[in-house]
Amino acid sequence: MATTLDDSAPSDSAGGGSAAQRTAPPLSWRRRINRVLPRSLLGRSVMILVTPLILLQVVATWVFYDSFWDKITRRLAGAVAGDIAAVVDLMEGVPPGSDLQPLFDMAARTMDIEFEWQPGALLPTDTVVRRETLVDLKLAEELGRRVGRPFAIDSRSIEKFVEIHVQLRDGVVIATVPRLRLFSSTTYVFILWMVGTSVGLFAVAILFMRKQVRPIRRLAAAADAFGKGRPVEDYAPKGAAEVHLAGAAFLRMRDRIRRQMAQRTEMLAGVSHDLRTPLTRMRLELAISPQTELTAELKADIDEMEKMLDGYLAFARGEGQEQSQRIDLGPLLRDAIGNAERTGATVEAAVPDGLVAWVRQDAFRRCVTNLLDNARLHGTRVALSVRQFKERIEIAIDDDGPGIAPEHREAVFRPFYRLDSSRNLATGGVGLGLTIARDVMRSHGGDLVLDRSPLGGLRALIRLPL
Repeated sequence: MATTLDDSAPSDSAGGGSAAQRTAPPLSWRRRINRVLPRSLLGRSVMILVTPLILLQVVATWVFYDSFWDKITRRLAGAVAGDIAAVVDLMEGVPPGSDLQPLFDMAARTMDIEFEWQPGALLPTDTVVRRETLVDLKLAEELGRRVGRPFAIDSRSIEKFVEIHVQLRDGVVIATVPRLRLFSSTTYVFILWMVGTSVGLFAVAILFMRKQVRPIRRLAAAADAFGKGRPVEDYAPKGAAEVHLAGAAFLRMRDRIRRQMAQRTEMLAGVSHDLRTPLTRMRLELAISPQTELTAELKADIDEMEKMLDGYLAFARGEGQEQSQRIDLGPLLRDAIGNAERTGATVEAAVPDGLVAWVRQDAFRRCVTNLLDNARLHGTRVALSVRQFKERIEIAIDDDGPGIAPEHREAVFRPFYRLDSSRNLATGGVGLGLTIARDVMRSHGGDLVLDRSPLGGLRALIRLPL
């Protein structure tokens, strides 16, 4: 009995989309910024906290670099350059050929600098003073100012030392300086403390903001569930005062809506009961009266009034007091199809298994039954197909009847609206079937739309959120 139908939804052509993109105006700077900014409240709150923190770190680092690191590095480099200049001056005052080792030993003992003398050596002509780091730059400036002789700096050859080559008249003196004399550990301690503290505060801020955002998400989930007719009895306001106030307002709104729905149902039930009593008396009086053409017309009017009362009561009742349940729609749809077939319809159905969703069973069955009855009454061929997407289920009910013109497809959802050309009282309808069906689907958080059917008639498309 299963039949595959072409129920693909219409989509824009690729060419049309490309043309729209080509003709789209350029984004303004505000929209560009909004596209980059986080969209969630948690992301924006974290950004509000992190941005001043980063700016504070940048400013603090700049101030530290400008006022402390630069001065300390210059003074350390000046001290090393001054020691080297002192040794060089002492070497210049020693007679040629004298032993320089006592001078070097004294420098190693008091200055922590190792000196080596290379008599007759010359600095290479292609020697370039490396200025790759701030220390190299400051050391080169101080050596040029205090030594006053050609020199070269080698900060790569030895891992923990820096070699400084100074050209003298009779050769080259090499000074090996420990890197600790040129670096201040305060710099690294400052950076580590600043970064570590910022990371810790950032983690605490994220945990705190997540705890503050969680009640808002719970409120949004409760409002969404209530809008879809699902139970929200376990919700309780929590969080900050403003969030707690919004949650309490939501609960009051929920109770008011429930009371209003219950009062509407009770009022219409009472009205229906009160109107049925005189109609029943009229029917009895007509039954014992002589049967004429006039009495037959009156009986038909009474039947029509009872149908209108039943339809209006069903519309006013809506979903009633029934609670939503998460069930498999397959058996429910097959049951509705079976009921339609027992009334004489032939339904081509393709219902897969595993269609689990939140629905009110009786209300949803009433919606599908109304649509199947409409299709059966106005067409000779009826088909039902189901497609499941990531966030919704779509149920299409098609017929090959006269259909509904596009300009009337929204009007038919109004209560008691009838199209005399195709939907009239001769078919047994009172103009509430589609109204009740859409009311049921929208109470589930979904919708019901009408379109042209691939069979040539009308397609009723049910969209049910998962």
